[in-house]
Amino acid sequence: MEHLKSKIRHVPDFPKPGIRFCDITTLLRDPAGLSDAVQGLSEPFRAERIDLVVGIESRGFILGAPVAQRLQAGFVPARKPGKLPAGTLRQSYELEYGSDALEIHEDAIEPGQRVLIVDDLLATGGTACAVRDLVQRAGGDIVSIAFLVELTFLGGRERLGETPLFVGLRY
Repeated sequence: MEHLKSKIRHVPDFPKPGIRFCDITTLLRDPAGLSDAVQGLSEPFRAERIDLVVGIESRGFILGAPVAQRLQAGFVPARKPGKLPAGTLRQSYELEYGSDALEIHEDAIEPGQRVLIVDDLLATGGTACAVRDLVQRAGGDIVSIAFLVELTFLGGRERLGETPLFVGLRY
Protein backbone atom coordinates (compact mmCIF):
# COMPACT_ATOMS: atom_id res chain seq x y z
CA MET A 1 0.00 0.00 0.00
CA GLU A 2 3.04 2.31 0.20
CA HIS A 3 2.35 3.61 -3.32
CA LEU A 4 -0.82 5.24 -1.94
CA LYS A 5 1.24 7.77 0.04
CA SER A 6 1.80 9.76 -3.16
CA LYS A 7 -1.97 10.18 -3.49
CA ILE A 8 -2.48 11.72 -0.03
CA ARG A 9 -2.28 15.51 0.27
CA HIS A 10 -0.66 17.01 3.36
CA VAL A 11 -2.10 20.34 4.48
CA PRO A 12 0.02 22.40 6.89
CA ASP A 13 -1.59 24.20 9.83
CA PHE A 14 -5.01 22.53 9.52
CA PRO A 15 -7.23 22.48 11.51
CA LYS A 16 -4.94 24.62 13.66
CA PRO A 17 -1.34 25.88 13.58
CA GLY A 18 1.28 23.17 13.97
CA ILE A 19 -0.91 20.35 12.66
CA ARG A 20 -0.02 18.68 9.34
CA PHE A 21 -3.32 17.22 8.13
CA CYS A 22 -3.37 14.02 6.06
CA ASP A 23 -6.09 14.70 3.50
CA ILE A 24 -7.27 11.43 1.96
CA THR A 25 -9.82 13.13 -0.35
CA THR A 26 -7.11 13.27 -3.02
CA LEU A 27 -6.71 9.49 -2.75
CA LEU A 28 -10.49 8.92 -2.75
CA ARG A 29 -11.01 10.87 -5.98
CA ASP A 30 -8.52 8.62 -7.79
CA PRO A 31 -10.35 5.45 -8.96
CA ALA A 32 -7.25 3.24 -8.80
CA GLY A 33 -6.18 4.72 -5.46
CA LEU A 34 -9.60 4.16 -3.89
CA SER A 35 -9.74 0.61 -5.22
CA ASP A 36 -6.23 -0.16 -3.96
CA ALA A 37 -7.02 1.30 -0.51
CA VAL A 38 -10.19 -0.79 -0.15
CA GLN A 39 -8.38 -3.88 -1.43
CA GLY A 40 -5.49 -3.27 0.97
CA LEU A 41 -7.85 -2.95 3.94
CA SER A 42 -9.87 -6.03 2.92
CA GLU A 43 -7.26 -8.57 1.88
CA PRO A 44 -5.76 -9.31 5.33
CA PHE A 45 -9.22 -10.36 6.56
CA ARG A 46 -10.47 -12.53 3.66
CA ALA A 47 -9.95 -15.76 5.65
CA GLU A 48 -11.22 -14.34 8.96
CA ARG A 49 -15.00 -14.88 8.53
CA ILE A 50 -15.96 -11.30 9.33
CA ASP A 51 -19.68 -10.92 10.11
CA LEU A 52 -19.79 -7.13 10.41
CA VAL A 53 -17.65 -4.14 9.55
CA VAL A 54 -18.14 -1.13 11.82
CA GLY A 55 -17.24 2.14 10.08
CA ILE A 56 -16.43 5.17 12.21
CA GLU A 57 -18.04 8.48 11.21
CA SER A 58 -17.31 9.82 8.73
CA ARG A 59 -14.38 8.70 6.60
CA GLY A 60 -14.67 5.24 8.12
CA PHE A 61 -18.02 5.01 6.29
CA ILE A 62 -16.32 5.74 2.96
CA LEU A 63 -13.80 2.94 3.44
CA GLY A 64 -15.77 0.57 5.66
CA ALA A 65 -18.79 0.01 3.42
CA PRO A 66 -16.78 -1.22 0.41
CA VAL A 67 -14.57 -3.30 2.72
CA ALA A 68 -17.74 -4.94 4.09
CA GLN A 69 -18.94 -5.61 0.57
CA ARG A 70 -15.63 -7.24 -0.41
CA LEU A 71 -15.70 -9.38 2.73
CA GLN A 72 -19.38 -10.27 2.21
CA ALA A 73 -20.14 -8.83 5.63
CA GLY A 74 -22.76 -6.48 6.97
CA PHE A 75 -22.00 -2.83 7.73
CA VAL A 76 -22.69 -0.93 10.97
CA PRO A 77 -22.18 2.84 11.20
CA ALA A 78 -20.71 4.29 14.42
CA ARG A 79 -22.25 7.78 14.45
CA LYS A 80 -22.14 11.02 16.37
CA PRO A 81 -24.95 11.33 18.96
CA GLY A 82 -28.46 11.99 17.72
CA LYS A 83 -27.95 10.65 14.18
CA LEU A 84 -29.38 7.14 14.60
CA PRO A 85 -33.17 6.74 14.67
CA ALA A 86 -33.62 3.80 17.09
CA GLY A 87 -32.28 2.90 20.54
CA THR A 88 -28.52 3.30 20.85
CA LEU A 89 -25.49 2.44 22.90
CA ARG A 90 -23.27 5.48 23.52
CA GLN A 91 -19.60 5.74 24.41
CA SER A 92 -17.99 9.03 25.38
CA TYR A 93 -14.31 9.75 24.90
CA GLU A 94 -11.88 12.55 25.67
CA LEU A 95 -10.35 14.88 23.14
CA GLU A 96 -7.45 17.24 23.74
CA TYR A 97 -9.97 20.12 23.85
CA GLY A 98 -13.06 18.49 25.39
CA SER A 99 -15.09 15.33 24.90
CA ASP A 100 -17.29 13.70 22.30
CA ALA A 101 -19.29 10.50 21.91
CA LEU A 102 -20.20 7.87 19.35
CA GLU A 103 -23.25 5.62 19.11
CA ILE A 104 -24.35 2.41 17.45
CA HIS A 105 -27.84 0.96 17.39
CA GLU A 106 -28.32 -1.26 20.42
CA ASP A 107 -29.39 -4.13 18.13
CA ALA A 108 -26.62 -3.61 15.54
CA ILE A 109 -24.37 -6.40 16.79
CA GLU A 110 -25.41 -9.80 18.04
CA PRO A 111 -23.32 -11.45 20.76
CA GLY A 112 -20.48 -13.45 19.25
CA GLN A 113 -20.48 -11.78 15.86
CA ARG A 114 -16.99 -11.28 14.45
CA VAL A 115 -16.34 -7.58 13.88
CA LEU A 116 -13.77 -5.60 11.92
CA ILE A 117 -13.66 -1.89 12.79
CA VAL A 118 -12.51 0.42 9.96
CA ASP A 119 -11.41 4.05 10.01
CA ASP A 120 -9.20 6.24 7.89
CA LEU A 121 -6.76 7.43 10.55
CA LEU A 122 -5.24 6.34 13.84
CA ALA A 123 -4.01 9.42 15.69
CA THR A 124 -4.36 9.51 19.49
CA GLY A 125 -6.65 6.47 19.55
CA GLY A 126 -9.57 8.02 21.46
CA THR A 127 -12.18 7.45 18.77
CA ALA A 128 -10.99 3.91 18.08
CA CYS A 129 -11.05 3.07 21.81
CA ALA A 130 -14.62 4.36 22.07
CA VAL A 131 -15.82 2.23 19.15
CA ARG A 132 -13.92 -0.81 20.42
CA ASP A 133 -15.68 -0.39 23.76
CA LEU A 134 -19.08 -0.03 22.05
CA VAL A 135 -18.56 -3.23 20.03
CA GLN A 136 -17.51 -5.12 23.15
CA ARG A 137 -20.50 -3.80 25.15
CA ALA A 138 -22.78 -5.01 22.34
CA GLY A 139 -21.22 -8.49 22.60
CA GLY A 140 -19.18 -8.41 19.39
CA ASP A 141 -15.83 -10.19 19.07
CA ILE A 142 -13.30 -7.78 17.61
CA VAL A 143 -11.10 -9.41 15.00
CA SER A 144 -9.10 -6.22 14.38
CA ILE A 145 -9.25 -2.49 13.85
CA ALA A 146 -8.04 -1.52 10.37
CA PHE A 147 -6.75 1.97 9.54
CA LEU A 148 -5.63 3.36 6.23
CA VAL A 149 -3.14 5.71 7.94
CA GLU A 150 -1.39 5.76 11.33
CA LEU A 151 0.32 8.86 12.71
CA THR A 152 2.81 6.93 14.82
CA PHE A 153 4.12 9.94 16.74
CA LEU A 154 0.72 10.46 18.44
CA GLY A 155 0.77 7.13 20.31
CA GLY A 156 -2.69 5.82 19.45
CA ARG A 157 -1.42 2.25 19.08
CA GLU A 158 -0.28 2.21 22.71
CA ARG A 159 -3.66 3.49 23.88
CA LEU A 160 -5.40 0.58 22.15
CA GLY A 161 -3.30 -1.92 24.10
CA GLU A 162 -3.80 -5.54 23.09
CA THR A 163 -6.46 -4.82 20.46
CA PRO A 164 -5.29 -6.33 17.14
CA LEU A 165 -4.54 -3.59 14.58
CA PHE A 166 -3.90 -3.42 10.87
CA VAL A 167 -2.41 -0.26 9.35
CA GLY A 168 -1.86 0.34 5.66
CA LEU A 169 0.36 3.44 5.80
CA ARG A 170 2.50 4.87 8.59
CA TYR A 171 3.74 8.41 9.04
